[in-house]
Amino acid sequence: MAELDALEDPRAREVNERHGDDHGVNLSKLRGIAKRLKTQQELARQLWQTENTAARLLAILICRPKAFDRDELDAMLRAARTPKVHDWLVNYVVKKSPHSEELRLVWSADPDPVVASAGWALTTELVAKKPEGLDLAGLLDVIEAEMKEAPDRLQWAMNHCLAQIGIEHAELRARAIRIGERLEVLKDYPTPPNCTSPFAPIWITEIVRRRQDT
Repeated sequence: MAELDALEDPRAREVNERHGDDHGVNLSKLRGIAKRLKTQQELARQLWQTENTAARLLAILICRPKAFDRDELDAMLRAARTPKVHDWLVNYVVKKSPHSEELRLVWSADPDPVVASAGWALTTELVAKKPEGLDLAGLLDVIEAEMKEAPDRLQWAMNHCLAQIGIEHAELRARAIRIGERLEVLKDYPTPPNCTSPFAPIWITEIVRRRQDT
């Protein structure tokens, strides 16, 4: 904890706080600590219990994802508080867990929109890598009905799923683009030069074009 405190950078904290993250540790330096520590499950659990954001990010990097049981992961997600901890927990831990599918189904139906967004993130992973068993047309129905009014985190996750369906599944691409055009979610999102807009019709079209060019 003392080492993490020493890495605190007020300018980094200022930037992170704009995105809802309450820490000021450079993530490259954090990864360097994780590389030195290697996998240490018990230390990871202790770091998580501190409730400190930088410590929790480090815990995620050094934990053993398959060592957590289903209820433990559920409790961790609900306690994740900040966007970066939430995203890393889903992507680096839950996706590698044998409980990921069960949690995906539970979280997707959760009334808490932040928890539900984790369910949608896991669904998006399946859309790209393992779509068998998913009702893709049904997912588009839900997105079409609910994404426009969804809270920010949930809306972002649903939009990612919409784009992924359009990118990966040619037979649904035209419908995914039409849904994006009609709902106009993230249409005016400020996008830096050389970055792809998160507006689904642009996102889908650009990624498909790149794949065709390679």
